Amino acid sequence: MKTPQSKNDLPDTDIPSVASIPRHVAIIMDGNGRWAQKRGLPRVAGHKAGVETVRTVIQSCAEKGIEVVTLFAFSSENWRRPKKEVTLLMSLFLAALQREVKKLHKNGVQLRIVGDVSAFDNKIQEQIKKSEELTKNNKTLILNIAANYGGQWDITEAVKALANQVESGDLKAEDITSELIKQNLTMCDLPEPDLFIRTGGEQRISNFLIWQLAYSELYFTDTLWPDFDRQAFEDALTSFAGRQRRFGHTGEQIEKMKNA
Repeated sequence: MKTPQSKNDLPDTDIPSVASIPRHVAIIMDGNGRWAQKRGLPRVAGHKAGVETVRTVIQSCAEKGIEVVTLFAFSSENWRRPKKEVTLLMSLFLAALQREVKKLHKNGVQLRIVGDVSAFDNKIQEQIKKSEELTKNNKTLILNIAANYGGQWDITEAVKALANQVESGDLKAEDITSELIKQNLTMCDLPEPDLFIRTGGEQRISNFLIWQLAYSELYFTDTLWPDFDRQAFEDALTSFAGRQRRFGHTGEQIEKMKNA
């Protein structure tokens, strides 16, 4: 079980956030393949183009003081894609790690890979370890890359951890709370996403951060990921700033809290 840190402890959903800038932005980067196909290019060309958008979004987040960004790079279901595409995605993932980690470190970005990394080959696993070790003390921004990640997997692993404690006698089943489950999830030491963005026109969360997105503001756009530029990101932030986050309170209660 991880222990939440003081700066990034778990959010209390009984206390509404009225911040105009989210602390944590989570993004499904959808539309890379379609972007390439529209241009008569192989799908992997879209994934390569999407890397540039990742740089743009990371830079924008850092400039705006956003603390955490989580990008859904490869889901546990993506292994079902054609073998050739999966192989190319793995090669691109490794190359991106090798190429980008020094730039991230230079800019104070802490890199974390979230998911079951045991499924990756040894080269990728070794590069993940090196990248996380190099950047572990950086404070400007935390960048989570969800790779071989699934929300159902995340919850299942948390439940297994608690079941082991019950089996060993360290925990009683009746003492299990939602807070305990939350503390055993990945990224438990970070604030839960305030804003969820999905590009590419689809309007679903696709097994991404199922638990953590419970109170997130959802933003969907038809823009394909390689075309998701600074202005598109600004539009998402503007939409977020215009929303009233209530967490079960009434609008009148929120206004009283804002004016207190």
